[in-house]
Amino acid sequence: MKQLRTLSFAIAILVAFSASAQPPVQGARPAERQTVNAVKIGNRIDVTIGNLFFTSYRFEDDEKYPFFFPVNSPVSGASVTSMRNGIYPHHSSLFFGCDRVNGGNYWQEGLERGRIISIGARVLETGGDRAVIEDECIWKRPDAESPIKDKRLITITAPAPGIFQIDFDIEMEMLMDVVIPVTNHSLFSVRMAEDLSVKQGGVMVNSEGQSGEKATFGQRAAWMDFYGNRQATGFEGIAIMQHPTNKWFPSPWFTRDYGFMSPTPMYWPEDSKATSMSKGEKVKLRYRVIVHGGTADEAGISKLYEKYKAE
Repeated sequence: MKQLRTLSFAIAILVAFSASAQPPVQGARPAERQTVNAVKIGNRIDVTIGNLFFTSYRFEDDEKYPFFFPVNSPVSGASVTSMRNGIYPHHSSLFFGCDRVNGGNYWQEGLERGRIISIGARVLETGGDRAVIEDECIWKRPDAESPIKDKRLITITAPAPGIFQIDFDIEMEMLMDVVIPVTNHSLFSVRMAEDLSVKQGGVMVNSEGQSGEKATFGQRAAWMDFYGNRQATGFEGIAIMQHPTNKWFPSPWFTRDYGFMSPTPMYWPEDSKATSMSKGEKVKLRYRVIVHGGTADEAGISKLYEKYKAE
């Protein structure tokens, strides 16, 4: 009888151990930080987090500007952004650009109108709890001097379960006096996947609790989140945060229910005139992108911003 009890106890321990060793359900993630890897392949840098492909930083020779696509959710593995469409082909997923810079156009389609050209993209760090990418870009168009060059530091992490994060820090240096007339096409922007848009039942909400295009358009806010419900996996989305050290903080937002949001200072300049910067002037801007599962409240976007602004 004693041997039988000992055998039963051993079997119970084995069963418990086996159950704890089972892989997590699909979409679940362990609490510890996952390994983030980045590898340069031709004119793009691919980033994986754990065993999931997250994003590519793309800088092909025939593109208007460098951009991220896809930007995959940690929940469904599908992109929360859209790679252009027939109506707005100048929206390339998650990107940085600007129209009307000294007569050039570094946003809308037409390479002859101006391009932001990567001249130094490289992986600085990979294989740990973050990947770090550095890039240098020149703003150029035919038969004109370059008005701006920029340096980018891109840091990608997975700081919590259900959260992928991109820190996009950029320093723009004016190579000449720069004038940007009032334009709604300016700086850091995201074009959402159509099925997550407000028109498809999604939600766009800012740090002030305002929701939808009508309430958020032109409003100053520290962050904005855009999320929707995917039938197979539930809610997921993407938030953009502006760091309080940014020039023009907090910039008003250009928003569209069809799936676009961008903190856009050049559309609402303080003096209602053109934005002017002098030769040699440097402008540092910091943005944090949170790709998340759940709603804005469930993902804790407000708390994540409080952490960001203290960094």
